[in-house]
This record gives sequence, structure tokens and C-alpha cells, in this order.
Amino acid sequence: MNISKEKLTEMLTAKDFPRSAKYDAEWVAENQMGPNVLWLAEWLCERMELKPGMRVLDMGCGKAMSSIFLAREFGVQVWANDLWIPATENWRRIKEAGCEKQVFPIHAEAHVLPYAEEFFDAIVSLDSYHYYGTDDFYLPYFAKFLKPGGQIGIVVPGLMRDFDGGPPEHFTRKGKSGQVFWAEECWSVHTLAYWQHHWGRSQLIDVEVADTLPNGWALWLQSERAFDAAGTAHFPSDLEALEADLGEYLGLHRIVARRREVERDE
Repeated sequence: MNISKEKLTEMLTAKDFPRSAKYDAEWVAENQMGPNVLWLAEWLCERMELKPGMRVLDMGCGKAMSSIFLAREFGVQVWANDLWIPATENWRRIKEAGCEKQVFPIHAEAHVLPYAEEFFDAIVSLDSYHYYGTDDFYLPYFAKFLKPGGQIGIVVPGLMRDFDGGPPEHFTRKGKSGQVFWAEECWSVHTLAYWQHHWGRSQLIDVEVADTLPNGWALWLQSERAFDAAGTAHFPSDLEALEADLGEYLGLHRIVARRREVERDE
């Protein structure tokens, strides 16, 4: 680490996320893959009904930090599903965290999931769903792994408003690393209104929550500054774009829905 543990802990502490503050800051920085996923998980779970013993799918779990958090904080069983991180690598982290009886690592692509229909009591996805869930066919496929009456919740990076034309200049100019923030995959980043419409038309679910994290851009920036100071940042252009944007376009959206007990025609 490039900074002291005390300083890193200070930078990764936010008053709105007391559960997250209990976790080792160096462990968080070493295993991060985007905005502080523990903050995202804690915010999402404010509106989810997780109970001990539930089976939960953590879709796109990255390095399984969120899966470990869910198991420890809520006593649930978690299937830690990711494509980019090998299950064996996540299994090592899970065992080190003492969660091997609650968290089960799976390596699977989002469109080829190896689960029985209606297997999970709840599904979460943190900083991941936008990579595959904008496909009109995806939600009907994904929701079938959830029990009727169960909740599905996501947190995604989002736009506060649509662009007037193309992305702003501070998203497309090269940063110090030579990278730009707004790569082609960023076109999967959408407004809250987009997600409300995208999920709201489904006949399988009812949307219960659709909101934006207050000062989400500032919290995202806070975590990026911490990871940059620690020397663990994967995407330097994120920090530069957030510092230039100051919440004009970037934020964090939360959507929680419940699978209908009886599917109905509309």
C-alpha cells in the first residue's frame, strides 16, 4: 500500500455505511473492482428483506467481497457468481474470510447460468448488471431463477441525465494514463428513467424501489481517491472523469423489484 492503513481507513469510511466500516480497509482496496462495493451492498440491502438461511445469488460478484459481506451481515447463503474472476481464486478469499460454509464460488457467464429455476430467495447485482442486463430478453431469463415473492436488487453506475448529443468532452479526453473514461461499453450506462421503464414493463416483476444515491458521485469519487492513493486503482480515468464531472452526469442508481407470485397478462 502507498499510504498508511490509518489514512486508508479514514478515506474508506462513510457515516452512512456503518456495516462497511467494520471491514479491513487494505482488504477492501486490494480486492476492489470499481466503486466501493461494500457501500453499494449496504445501500442496496436497506431495501431488501434478507433473512438468515436464505439462498442469495450475487451476480457479477467480482472478487467476492460483496458475497462475504452478505453472508456475514445477514446470515444468508451466497452463490458468488462471476465470469472475470476464477472460482478457485474466490474460494481462497472466501476461506480466508471464514465463510466457506456460507459462500459458494461459481464461474459462469450471465446467459448460461447453472441454477435451477426458482432456486434463489433473493438476487443481487452490484456494479455488474448493466454489462448484460440491458438486453430486452435478459430480465425474463434472469428472474426465473428467483422464487415467486422473492426480491431482485441491483446497483449500477448511471447517468443523472441523458447527453445532449455525444458524451461531454471530459469523458472522452485522454487522462494521464492515456485512457479515456467513456469507452464503448459505457453506452450501457443509463438514467434512472431508463431502468424504471426497462424493468417496469415486465410481467414477471413489480418494481418496489427506483432511486439514486444522494451524493453518490461524491462517494464514488471518495472511494476512487482512496484506491488511487493506495495504488490499487484499476481505471485511473474514472478518477479524472469524476473529478471533472462533479455529479453533472454520473451517479449511482438502485432498483429493487419483487417477482410476482402469479404471472399475469397485461
